[in-house]
Amino acid sequence: MSDSAPAASPELLELAHAYGVSTTWWDFHGQQQETSAATLQAVLQALGVSIQSPEDIQQAIKDHDLAPWRQVLPPSLVIRRGFTHQVAVHVPDGQPVRVQIHTEDGDLFDLIQVRDDTPARLVDDQWVGQASFEIPADLDLGWHEMLAWVGPNPEEPERCVLACTPDHLDLPTTLGRRRSATSVLTPPSGEVGFGAIDGTDEVTIGEEAVKADLPELSERIEHGCVSNDDCSLSDPTGRGWGLMAQLYSVRSKNSWGVGDCDDLKEMVSFFGDQGADFLLVNPLHAAEPCDHMTQSPYLPVTRRFVNPLYIRPENIIEVARLDGPTRSLISWAWEETRGMNTDPSLLDRDIAWKAKKEALETIFAAGRSRSRQRDFERFRINEGRGLERFALWCALTEKYGDIRDWPKTMRDANSAYVANEARHLRDRIDFYAWMQWIVDEQLRDAQREARASGMALGIMHDLAVGIHPQGADVWAHPEAFATSIGVGAPPDMYNQQGQDWSQPPWNPTYLEQVAYEPLRQMVRTVLRHAGALRVDHILGLFRLWWIPRGMSPMEGAYVRYNHEAMVGVLLLEAYRAGAVIIGEDLGTVEPWVRDYLASRGVLGTSVLWFENQHDGWPLHPEHYRTLALSTVNTHDLPPTAGYLADEHVAVRERLGLLTEPVEVVRSQARMERDRMLMRMREHGLLGEDPTERETVEALYRYVSKTPSALIGVALVDGVGERRTQNQPGTDREYPNWCVPLADGSGDAVMVEDLPGNVRLDSLMAAVRDAMGQ
Repeated sequence: MSDSAPAASPELLELAHAYGVSTTWWDFHGQQQETSAATLQAVLQALGVSIQSPEDIQQAIKDHDLAPWRQVLPPSLVIRRGFTHQVAVHVPDGQPVRVQIHTEDGDLFDLIQVRDDTPARLVDDQWVGQASFEIPADLDLGWHEMLAWVGPNPEEPERCVLACTPDHLDLPTTLGRRRSATSVLTPPSGEVGFGAIDGTDEVTIGEEAVKADLPELSERIEHGCVSNDDCSLSDPTGRGWGLMAQLYSVRSKNSWGVGDCDDLKEMVSFFGDQGADFLLVNPLHAAEPCDHMTQSPYLPVTRRFVNPLYIRPENIIEVARLDGPTRSLISWAWEETRGMNTDPSLLDRDIAWKAKKEALETIFAAGRSRSRQRDFERFRINEGRGLERFALWCALTEKYGDIRDWPKTMRDANSAYVANEARHLRDRIDFYAWMQWIVDEQLRDAQREARASGMALGIMHDLAVGIHPQGADVWAHPEAFATSIGVGAPPDMYNQQGQDWSQPPWNPTYLEQVAYEPLRQMVRTVLRHAGALRVDHILGLFRLWWIPRGMSPMEGAYVRYNHEAMVGVLLLEAYRAGAVIIGEDLGTVEPWVRDYLASRGVLGTSVLWFENQHDGWPLHPEHYRTLALSTVNTHDLPPTAGYLADEHVAVRERLGLLTEPVEVVRSQARMERDRMLMRMREHGLLGEDPTERETVEALYRYVSKTPSALIGVALVDGVGERRTQNQPGTDREYPNWCVPLADGSGDAVMVEDLPGNVRLDSLMAAVRDAMGQ
């Protein structure tokens, strides 16, 4: 807060605390800063709290305090299995109440009332009493409903969604073990847990984990969690390794200019045969359906649905039934992109999508058999209103362009004007919904191939931290977002003005009211054909830096979310999918957050170059976290060959991003590299005059010697690529997310080239050897 900004009153501070808005924060100098009154008011306004005067603040405090007493049941309830929970019910004082749970399996049972001596309160001129009921510890995992029958002869009950979630998510016992390809099948949609994947392993849910919310470090210590490994209920029964790739960048001879689901299927088949347990790919979330497509996979229009750019048109069943002239149209469209596949220069998504969309239009117009049409219709029914809204947004975008150019009558998704337009655009809505069905089928086939090839996890998807402010999700459900707010980061040593990512955050109050439906549906869809999920910036489930519109990133405030509920929902959907969760917990993370995530079985993320001791020297392998995905690099760094050659310094110097003299930065980079090489020699992994390839392999051997449950191998390192995929802090200055896979000589590397790539084979063999496989 600047010296001239007015300080917040005690009452405003109290109200902010009540809504989880931080009134202070620590800057990168280690000094505590106060949040200004203007920021607090703007953030509270975005949360739906209207405060124009001191009297409004007092009333808002009172309303927040009385909110639980004004409703019989809470808006929603997320609990952990294995522990008894008490739920408070509020009814007119003296009235009888009966509480039941209606499970998702159809069972119905009464809850036992327990003693509650809380005195009645006067609420809106009526005395309200509180009764408490106990939810049993052995309630089945799942989405249930709580019913409260109030009064002697109630006609209808009050209702509340109740989610019973795993206390802890265990790793699959098959991790790191090779299995017969014929015995590995994807689980039926109704089965849950890792045991459902191959029919051999029972699911065990730990019952001794840290039980409650851990908002402060003192509570963490009180509960006995002093390190990530201490909080872990069970060490992994095995360790696994896998590859990491930007799918769009890895093309085959038959691709349409960018990597797609068929390329994904071929890669998991090959890597599975080599002993890999997973393939981590970039977020596959949907982008704009026409005109210019946003390059970044981390700025999608929705996180629930998939970019149809990843469809392989000729693999659609209906193509085989087309007549010759119609199939020729598809071949001609592919010919427009054929030359792009072997071009090592920058990718062009727009050209690729234009050609592919033309082919998809032709296939869609040809129709489907009766059974296939019924399959499509069932898919639409299962996806429900969410898919229909997304398909409608795509059709409107196709007709009107950027949403900022839409007629005002089209900007309210619930308006009669939009409903009328939807009738006129029915064919286009059908087309966009059909593409989601097709890409879902192709992702299903890729995951089946991954499991059949022996992968314990298969495809590991990546969940972006946010969405485009003019995207489909914001249009369809504006009430779910704080649309007058941007998410970012406070000032730090690299960005002294702070960062504003312009992505609207979820409104935590709304999430609770709708039982975390947006989170539930998003995670459920992403995990439908996956064995693992990497959650980018998982800190966003705990708190986010909110920046009110018109203010600078320095004038933001942290807003806390109900992480106990959000992590619980995440784990429940992961458990049902038989999937592992990995949280990207790099950067500034409150210490207790890593401990909490470990106590729930969520793996962290460790990157070799960022894992240092207090003296600045690289961390010894044995001191890495057990519950972690450990890697040598990340997509925000150059490939390892480039990093060793100081490419990260050269790029930032060329783009004017350095905050210190280049000589100083180069000296720091040399010191970092020299210390790393010395550390590897200490462990007997590197000779005195190694080649680039030997150094890269030694780094991977180093990481593979850690106890981390998962080891990630970057595909770019396997083929000798040097170019950076993404340069943080840039938008147009660098061609982020447009670099195709190439080797150290700059020649394109195709999917067909991977099995015979000597460098890749050698790197995978080094990892297998270091892990004892």
